[in-house]
Amino acid sequence: MPKPLQVLIWIAISLLGAGAVAFSALHKGETINALWLVVAGLCSFAVAYRFYSKWLITKVLVLDKHRAPPSVTHKDGKDFVPTNKWVVFGHHFAAIAGPGPLVGPVLAAQFGYLPGMLWILIGATLGGGVHDAIVMFASIRRGGKSVGQMLKEEVNPVVGLVAMISVLAIMTILLAVLGLVVVKALAESPWGLFTIAMTIPLAFIMGFGHTIFGVSVRSITIFGIVGLIVSVWAGSNLKEWGIEHYFDYKGETIASSIMIYGFAASVLPVWMLLAPRDYLSTFMKIGTVAVLAVVVIWVAPELQMPKLTKFIDGTGLVFLGGVFPFVFITIACGAISGFHALISSGTTPKLLDNEGDIRSVAYGAMITEMLVALMALVAASALLPGEYFAINAGINKTMAPAQVVEVVSNAGFPVTVAGMDKLAADIGEKTMFGRVGGAPTFAVGMAQMFARAFGPAWMSFWYHFAIMFEALFILTTIDAGTRVGRFILQDFLGGIWKPLGNTRSLPANVFASALLVAAWGYFLYQGVVDPLGGINTLWPLFGIANQLLAVIAFCLGTTILIKMGKARYLLVTVIPLLFLMSATFAAGYIKLFDKNPKMGFIAAVEDNAAKLAAGNGTPQQIKEWTAQKFNFTVDTVVTAFFLLAVAIIFLGCLVEWIKLLSGSKKVVLNEEPYVALPEGA
Repeated sequence: MPKPLQVLIWIAISLLGAGAVAFSALHKGETINALWLVVAGLCSFAVAYRFYSKWLITKVLVLDKHRAPPSVTHKDGKDFVPTNKWVVFGHHFAAIAGPGPLVGPVLAAQFGYLPGMLWILIGATLGGGVHDAIVMFASIRRGGKSVGQMLKEEVNPVVGLVAMISVLAIMTILLAVLGLVVVKALAESPWGLFTIAMTIPLAFIMGFGHTIFGVSVRSITIFGIVGLIVSVWAGSNLKEWGIEHYFDYKGETIASSIMIYGFAASVLPVWMLLAPRDYLSTFMKIGTVAVLAVVVIWVAPELQMPKLTKFIDGTGLVFLGGVFPFVFITIACGAISGFHALISSGTTPKLLDNEGDIRSVAYGAMITEMLVALMALVAASALLPGEYFAINAGINKTMAPAQVVEVVSNAGFPVTVAGMDKLAADIGEKTMFGRVGGAPTFAVGMAQMFARAFGPAWMSFWYHFAIMFEALFILTTIDAGTRVGRFILQDFLGGIWKPLGNTRSLPANVFASALLVAAWGYFLYQGVVDPLGGINTLWPLFGIANQLLAVIAFCLGTTILIKMGKARYLLVTVIPLLFLMSATFAAGYIKLFDKNPKMGFIAAVEDNAAKLAAGNGTPQQIKEWTAQKFNFTVDTVVTAFFLLAVAIIFLGCLVEWIKLLSGSKKVVLNEEPYVALPEGA
């Protein structure tokens, strides 16, 4: 294509995207068509990948496609395995795309569609993609090492130790929370459980077929996709075949099964289960989201949620807190997510067979997830606002449906009990009141749009398909997260007793995996059996902990750039670092010190202590107040620890930056020696 024509096309795409964003922000009507958001997302995706990611890769990082990556130099057939680029992309996308891009935008829709849309587009292209690419680049140049280990070597041992402890603690919380979301989705859901269970034998066949028997990637891909489609179809027919009861289990059994699976995915060679299963899952993830995007374009629904709601002031019905800083804490994976740093310095750099593919795998997967988040925001915003708030309002826990309807309607979002009952009947559920958490809302929005495209008779089918789809999204994050956590734990344990840090040792791998699974599994199981215990205690910390992890990763990225002599490009990491720090520390401060017991942890401790001191409650109330006092005390201590730890890491890095830039400290870049890829690789 002639150069002038290329320039004109990209100018047109840029203007179209900018116009779509401007119209979405300045529109003054009652509703707006979802196509404006879709166009804004697609244009942002195209321009960011074509220009910003290319500049980042060629000018800032300067990738070398002839340099041998760790999968080649450390090849062991277990963790370090050279793997086809598209299989790695599938694994990486499946691992990073957990509940965040689906649930976060749904919950943030209480502020209106505009804050979430802007943060998703800006955060992902200028922050999230940079975050993921720089961490993956740093890890690949350092033999696949973790964020904590790299901070230890590039800054100092104290910062590295604090980072490793913080990362392990944050990871335990993240994995337990993700596990609880999966349990809620799959408990007493035979279709979802069957479909997800079938991906395991399919993955084994794909792994052995490609790695042991040399079957081509194309052939195993066709086999996997056909097998996945058959599994989805078979899962929807279990009741007719009379075998539904074999896949109908309570939450405790599902939780135990997830722990066993996480352990297996961590210990077994990566080619055997983890990589092929994540690769397979990606086809359903991206395929479903692509179909949803096509349906949105075909149906062209009007967004019923206004661009801004009254709840930007912090008085939300879904959760309390103003649009700043809480929209940036609520929407994580769809914009910037610290969890991505763990995958980008965990499994993926040990699989990638060419450094030059960082652009498509790291930056590309991140902005693909941006589109997923945008589709989730559209699905939530296309619902009637009254129904949205009636499903997600926190008051559902304490009020009867009629009272919930009254509160929501009085807030300016009309809804009726009869309307909510009809919605539940349409999707084959008993009730949609109190289905908080975001996942059911996304499923309803997706089902309604699919029903408009393919007919209302399939509404129930599409709702339950969406629930299963969400569980699949999340489970792939747990398996990769557990394996990455094992690497980080072994880095830490190796400092105590060197043999435990040997990732080539099966006993060391088994011990570290068992220890990590026991940690997050304990909180998960207690959360399933006790609504006031286990991970339910730490749930409020999820968003803050995740974003603090991203702050740690940006600190590492900034250090690496300075040591590479790229100080002139520091704004690419420093701007998102400072913004994310301000938002996350502001959220942490509010959660600690706000005077409202429904918002501030310390106020909640004092409130429950006062109730216990008064002694006027029933035995059940006293039990609950005692548990809540303990829970909020734990939240207070853990939040304060995380904020202090990240502050230490940031200040330690800041001192290092000043020394390096002033020339008072010699620059030592701890990259592994250069090894050229074999000819023809």
